[in-house]
Amino acid sequence: MPPHPELKTQNPEPRIGPAGWDYPDWQGVVYPPGLKGADRLTFLATLFTAVEINVTFYRPILADYARRWLAAVTDFPDFRFTAKLWQVFTHTRRLPAADLAQFQAGLEPLLADGKLGVLLAQFPYSFHNTEENRAYLVQLKTALQNFPLAVEVRHRSWQQRAVREFLAEVGLDFCNIDQPMVSYPMGATRWVTGTRGYLRCHGRRKETWFEFGDDRGARYDYLYSPEELEDLAARTRELMEKAPETYVIFNNHPAGQAVANALELIALLNPGHQVSPPPGLITAFPRLSQTTFSPKG
Repeated sequence: MPPHPELKTQNPEPRIGPAGWDYPDWQGVVYPPGLKGADRLTFLATLFTAVEINVTFYRPILADYARRWLAAVTDFPDFRFTAKLWQVFTHTRRLPAADLAQFQAGLEPLLADGKLGVLLAQFPYSFHNTEENRAYLVQLKTALQNFPLAVEVRHRSWQQRAVREFLAEVGLDFCNIDQPMVSYPMGATRWVTGTRGYLRCHGRRKETWFEFGDDRGARYDYLYSPEELEDLAARTRELMEKAPETYVIFNNHPAGQAVANALELIALLNPGHQVSPPPGLITAFPRLSQTTFSPKG
Protein backbone atom coordinates (compact mmCIF):
# COMPACT_ATOMS: atom_id res chain seq x y z
CA MET A 1 0.00 0.00 0.00
CA PRO A 2 1.23 3.55 -0.69
CA PRO A 3 2.12 5.80 2.24
CA HIS A 4 -0.69 7.77 3.78
CA PRO A 5 -1.20 10.96 1.72
CA GLU A 6 -0.91 13.19 4.78
CA LEU A 7 2.31 11.64 6.11
CA LYS A 8 5.13 14.14 6.17
CA THR A 9 8.55 12.95 5.06
CA GLN A 10 12.03 14.32 4.53
CA ASN A 11 12.10 15.16 0.84
CA PRO A 12 14.71 16.12 -1.73
CA GLU A 13 14.26 19.12 -3.97
CA PRO A 14 11.38 18.77 -6.42
CA ARG A 15 12.23 17.71 -9.94
CA ILE A 16 11.16 20.59 -12.17
CA GLY A 17 11.36 20.93 -15.93
CA PRO A 18 9.55 21.54 -19.23
CA ALA A 19 7.24 19.32 -21.25
CA GLY A 20 9.22 18.35 -24.33
CA TRP A 21 12.37 19.78 -25.85
CA ASP A 22 11.99 19.56 -29.63
CA TYR A 23 10.45 22.95 -30.51
CA PRO A 24 11.69 25.10 -33.42
CA ASP A 25 10.80 28.31 -31.59
CA TRP A 26 13.25 27.45 -28.80
CA GLN A 27 16.23 27.88 -31.11
CA GLY A 28 18.14 31.02 -30.20
CA VAL A 29 15.91 31.54 -27.15
CA VAL A 30 16.43 28.43 -25.03
CA TYR A 31 19.17 26.81 -27.09
CA PRO A 32 22.38 28.38 -28.33
CA PRO A 33 22.52 28.71 -32.11
CA GLY A 34 23.41 25.48 -33.86
CA LEU A 35 22.51 23.12 -31.02
CA LYS A 36 20.79 20.03 -32.45
CA GLY A 37 19.56 16.55 -31.65
CA ALA A 38 20.24 14.98 -28.28
CA ASP A 39 22.66 17.80 -27.42
CA ARG A 40 19.57 19.88 -26.65
CA LEU A 41 18.59 17.36 -24.00
CA THR A 42 22.07 17.52 -22.48
CA PHE A 43 21.77 21.29 -22.40
CA LEU A 44 18.42 21.13 -20.58
CA ALA A 45 19.93 18.73 -18.05
CA THR A 46 22.32 21.52 -17.02
CA LEU A 47 19.26 23.57 -16.02
CA PHE A 48 16.69 21.04 -14.81
CA THR A 49 16.35 17.65 -13.12
CA ALA A 50 13.39 16.49 -15.20
CA VAL A 51 11.91 16.74 -18.67
CA GLU A 52 8.75 15.26 -20.13
CA ILE A 53 8.82 13.03 -23.21
CA ASN A 54 5.87 14.08 -25.36
CA VAL A 55 6.42 12.05 -28.53
CA THR A 56 5.22 8.88 -26.79
CA PHE A 57 1.71 10.35 -26.70
CA TYR A 58 1.58 10.14 -30.51
CA ARG A 59 3.40 6.88 -31.15
CA PRO A 60 5.61 4.26 -29.49
CA ILE A 61 9.33 4.90 -29.68
CA LEU A 62 12.15 2.54 -30.52
CA ALA A 63 14.27 1.48 -27.57
CA ASP A 64 17.28 2.97 -29.39
CA TYR A 65 15.78 6.43 -28.92
CA ALA A 66 15.52 5.86 -25.18
CA ARG A 67 19.13 4.68 -25.07
CA ARG A 68 20.23 7.78 -26.97
CA TRP A 69 18.41 10.01 -24.47
CA LEU A 70 19.98 8.15 -21.56
CA ALA A 71 23.42 8.71 -23.07
CA ALA A 72 22.66 12.42 -23.38
CA VAL A 73 22.12 12.77 -19.62
CA THR A 74 24.66 10.25 -18.38
CA ASP A 75 26.57 12.99 -16.52
CA PHE A 76 23.45 13.95 -14.55
CA PRO A 77 22.62 11.05 -12.21
CA ASP A 78 19.71 12.85 -10.54
CA PHE A 79 17.99 13.59 -13.85
CA ARG A 80 14.67 11.88 -14.54
CA PHE A 81 12.29 11.56 -17.47
CA THR A 82 8.55 11.64 -17.33
CA ALA A 83 6.71 10.29 -20.36
CA LYS A 84 3.19 10.52 -21.71
CA LEU A 85 1.23 7.38 -22.39
CA TRP A 86 0.23 6.64 -25.99
CA GLN A 87 -3.14 8.20 -26.84
CA VAL A 88 -4.44 4.81 -28.04
CA PHE A 89 -4.65 3.90 -24.34
CA THR A 90 -6.09 7.19 -23.08
CA HIS A 91 -8.21 8.71 -25.85
CA THR A 92 -9.24 5.74 -27.99
CA ARG A 93 -9.14 3.67 -24.79
CA ARG A 94 -8.13 0.33 -26.22
CA LEU A 95 -5.51 -2.02 -24.72
CA PRO A 96 -4.42 -4.41 -27.51
CA ALA A 97 -1.69 -6.75 -26.29
CA ALA A 98 0.57 -6.04 -29.27
CA ASP A 99 0.32 -2.28 -28.79
CA LEU A 100 1.05 -2.59 -25.08
CA ALA A 101 4.10 -4.72 -25.76
CA GLN A 102 5.43 -2.35 -28.40
CA PHE A 103 4.93 0.72 -26.22
CA GLN A 104 6.54 -0.81 -23.15
CA ALA A 105 9.52 -2.10 -25.10
CA GLY A 106 10.39 1.42 -26.22
CA LEU A 107 10.52 2.76 -22.66
CA GLU A 108 12.15 -0.31 -21.10
CA PRO A 109 15.70 1.14 -21.18
CA LEU A 110 14.56 4.17 -19.17
CA LEU A 111 12.74 1.95 -16.68
CA ALA A 112 15.66 -0.45 -16.31
CA ASP A 113 18.08 2.42 -15.72
CA GLY A 114 15.88 3.96 -13.03
CA LYS A 115 15.43 7.13 -15.06
CA LEU A 116 11.69 6.91 -15.76
CA GLY A 117 10.17 8.91 -12.92
CA VAL A 118 6.55 8.93 -14.07
CA LEU A 119 4.49 7.50 -16.91
CA LEU A 120 1.54 9.84 -17.37
CA ALA A 121 -1.88 8.70 -18.53
CA GLN A 122 -3.36 12.04 -19.65
CA PHE A 123 -7.07 11.71 -20.25
CA PRO A 124 -9.21 14.28 -22.12
CA TYR A 125 -11.82 16.56 -20.57
CA SER A 126 -14.51 14.18 -21.87
CA PHE A 127 -13.24 11.41 -19.57
CA HIS A 128 -15.64 11.80 -16.64
CA ASN A 129 -15.83 10.04 -13.32
CA THR A 130 -18.02 7.02 -14.09
CA GLU A 131 -18.00 3.42 -12.95
CA GLU A 132 -16.92 2.35 -16.43
CA ASN A 133 -14.01 4.79 -16.50
CA ARG A 134 -12.84 3.85 -13.01
CA ALA A 135 -12.88 0.20 -14.11
CA TYR A 136 -10.77 1.16 -17.12
CA LEU A 137 -8.18 2.76 -14.84
CA VAL A 138 -7.89 -0.52 -12.97
CA GLN A 139 -7.36 -2.36 -16.27
CA LEU A 140 -4.74 0.19 -17.31
CA LYS A 141 -2.83 -0.16 -14.05
CA THR A 142 -2.87 -3.95 -14.41
CA ALA A 143 -1.64 -3.75 -18.00
CA LEU A 144 1.25 -1.43 -17.04
CA GLN A 145 1.93 -2.74 -13.55
CA ASN A 146 5.73 -2.46 -13.88
CA PHE A 147 5.58 1.24 -14.72
CA PRO A 148 5.24 4.26 -12.36
CA LEU A 149 1.79 5.20 -13.67
CA ALA A 150 0.08 8.50 -12.88
CA VAL A 151 -3.33 9.73 -13.99
CA GLU A 152 -4.28 13.20 -15.22
CA VAL A 153 -7.98 14.03 -15.49
CA ARG A 154 -9.45 17.42 -16.31
CA HIS A 155 -13.16 17.24 -15.49
CA ARG A 156 -14.34 18.22 -12.00
CA SER A 157 -16.48 15.12 -11.59
CA TRP A 158 -13.26 13.47 -10.38
CA GLN A 159 -12.66 16.02 -7.64
CA GLN A 160 -13.96 14.14 -4.62
CA ARG A 161 -12.46 12.30 -1.69
CA ALA A 162 -13.76 8.92 -2.88
CA VAL A 163 -11.68 9.28 -6.06
CA ARG A 164 -8.56 10.06 -4.07
CA GLU A 165 -9.12 6.98 -1.94
CA PHE A 166 -9.83 4.86 -5.03
CA LEU A 167 -6.57 5.90 -6.72
CA ALA A 168 -4.56 5.21 -3.57
CA GLU A 169 -6.12 1.77 -3.25
CA VAL A 170 -5.45 0.89 -6.89
CA GLY A 171 -1.88 2.18 -6.69
CA LEU A 172 -2.15 5.08 -9.13
CA ASP A 173 -0.39 8.40 -8.61
CA PHE A 174 -2.50 11.50 -9.17
CA CYS A 175 -1.38 14.31 -11.44
CA ASN A 176 -2.52 17.68 -10.11
CA ILE A 177 -2.92 20.26 -12.84
CA ASP A 178 -2.97 24.01 -13.21
CA GLN A 179 -5.32 25.00 -16.01
CA PRO A 180 -7.79 27.74 -16.98
CA MET A 181 -10.90 27.84 -14.81
CA VAL A 182 -13.43 27.43 -17.63
CA SER A 183 -16.41 25.11 -18.09
CA TYR A 184 -16.28 22.43 -15.36
CA PRO A 185 -12.56 22.07 -14.60
CA MET A 186 -10.55 20.37 -11.90
CA GLY A 187 -9.65 22.92 -9.25
CA ALA A 188 -6.28 23.58 -7.65
CA THR A 189 -5.86 20.17 -6.04
CA ARG A 190 -2.91 19.19 -3.88
CA TRP A 191 -3.43 15.43 -3.87
CA VAL A 192 -0.87 12.73 -3.30
CA THR A 193 -2.24 9.20 -3.73
CA GLY A 194 1.03 7.27 -3.92
CA THR A 195 4.75 7.86 -3.58
CA ARG A 196 4.96 10.82 -5.96
CA GLY A 197 3.65 14.35 -5.80
CA TYR A 198 2.98 15.58 -9.33
CA LEU A 199 1.93 18.94 -10.75
CA ARG A 200 1.61 19.83 -14.45
CA CYS A 201 1.22 23.49 -15.36
CA HIS A 202 -0.70 24.13 -18.57
CA GLY A 203 -1.05 27.90 -18.29
CA ARG A 204 -4.26 29.83 -17.73
CA ARG A 205 -5.21 31.03 -21.21
CA LYS A 206 -8.99 30.76 -21.08
CA GLU A 207 -9.91 31.89 -24.57
CA THR A 208 -8.04 29.07 -26.34
CA TRP A 209 -8.41 26.21 -23.86
CA PHE A 210 -10.99 24.41 -25.99
CA GLU A 211 -9.47 25.59 -29.26
CA PHE A 212 -9.00 22.76 -31.74
CA GLY A 213 -7.85 24.72 -34.78
CA ASP A 214 -4.61 24.44 -36.75
CA ASP A 215 -2.51 25.92 -33.93
CA ARG A 216 -2.84 23.21 -31.31
CA GLY A 217 -0.20 24.92 -29.18
CA ALA A 218 -2.26 28.08 -28.77
CA ARG A 219 -4.00 26.76 -25.68
CA TYR A 220 -0.60 26.55 -23.94
CA ASP A 221 0.69 29.94 -25.09
CA TYR A 222 0.90 31.52 -21.66
CA LEU A 223 3.49 33.06 -19.34
CA TYR A 224 2.80 32.74 -15.63
CA SER A 225 3.08 35.98 -13.70
CA PRO A 226 5.25 36.28 -10.57
CA GLU A 227 2.09 36.22 -8.44
CA GLU A 228 0.84 33.06 -10.16
CA LEU A 229 4.22 31.42 -9.68
CA GLU A 230 3.98 32.11 -5.95
CA ASP A 231 0.71 30.17 -6.00
CA LEU A 232 2.36 27.26 -7.84
CA ALA A 233 5.23 27.34 -5.35
CA ALA A 234 2.79 27.00 -2.45
CA ARG A 235 1.13 24.01 -4.10
CA THR A 236 4.52 22.42 -4.76
CA ARG A 237 5.60 22.83 -1.15
CA GLU A 238 2.43 21.12 0.02
CA LEU A 239 3.04 18.20 -2.34
CA MET A 240 6.60 17.96 -1.05
CA GLU A 241 5.31 17.64 2.50
CA LYS A 242 3.12 14.69 1.50
CA ALA A 243 5.38 12.74 -0.87
CA PRO A 244 8.94 11.38 -0.86
CA GLU A 245 9.39 12.63 -4.44
CA THR A 246 7.78 15.54 -6.29
CA TYR A 247 7.64 16.48 -9.98
CA VAL A 248 6.56 19.78 -11.53
CA ILE A 249 6.29 19.95 -15.33
CA PHE A 250 5.53 23.13 -17.28
CA ASN A 251 3.56 22.54 -20.47
CA ASN A 252 3.31 26.21 -21.57
CA HIS A 253 6.02 25.52 -24.13
CA PRO A 254 5.43 28.13 -26.91
CA ALA A 255 8.36 30.54 -27.29
CA GLY A 256 10.26 28.95 -24.40
CA GLN A 257 7.83 30.16 -21.73
CA ALA A 258 7.92 26.79 -19.96
CA VAL A 259 11.68 27.07 -19.52
CA ALA A 260 11.47 30.61 -18.16
CA ASN A 261 8.70 29.76 -15.71
CA ALA A 262 10.39 26.53 -14.59
CA LEU A 263 13.57 28.45 -13.77
CA GLU A 264 11.57 31.05 -11.87
CA LEU A 265 9.84 28.37 -9.82
CA ILE A 266 13.19 26.78 -8.98
CA ALA A 267 14.45 30.16 -7.76
CA LEU A 268 11.36 30.59 -5.58
CA LEU A 269 11.66 27.14 -4.01
CA ASN A 270 15.43 27.08 -3.66
CA PRO A 271 17.14 30.48 -3.99
CA GLY A 272 20.53 28.83 -3.51
CA HIS A 273 20.17 26.60 -6.57
CA GLN A 274 23.05 27.15 -8.96
CA VAL A 275 21.96 27.84 -12.52
CA SER A 276 22.89 30.09 -15.42
CA PRO A 277 19.84 30.96 -17.56
CA PRO A 278 20.55 30.99 -21.31
CA PRO A 279 21.33 34.52 -22.56
CA GLY A 280 18.67 34.23 -25.27
CA LEU A 281 16.08 33.40 -22.64
CA ILE A 282 16.97 36.45 -20.57
CA THR A 283 16.64 38.59 -23.69
CA ALA A 284 13.22 37.10 -24.43
CA PHE A 285 12.08 37.32 -20.78
CA PRO A 286 13.82 40.34 -19.21
CA ARG A 287 12.35 39.75 -15.76
CA LEU A 288 14.67 36.72 -15.46
CA SER A 289 17.49 39.23 -15.00
CA GLN A 290 15.74 40.33 -11.79
CA THR A 291 15.37 36.76 -10.52
CA THR A 292 17.82 35.60 -7.86
CA PHE A 293 19.94 32.80 -9.28
CA SER A 294 23.21 31.53 -7.88
CA PRO A 295 25.60 31.40 -10.84
CA LYS A 296 27.40 28.20 -11.70
CA GLY A 297 31.10 28.33 -11.42
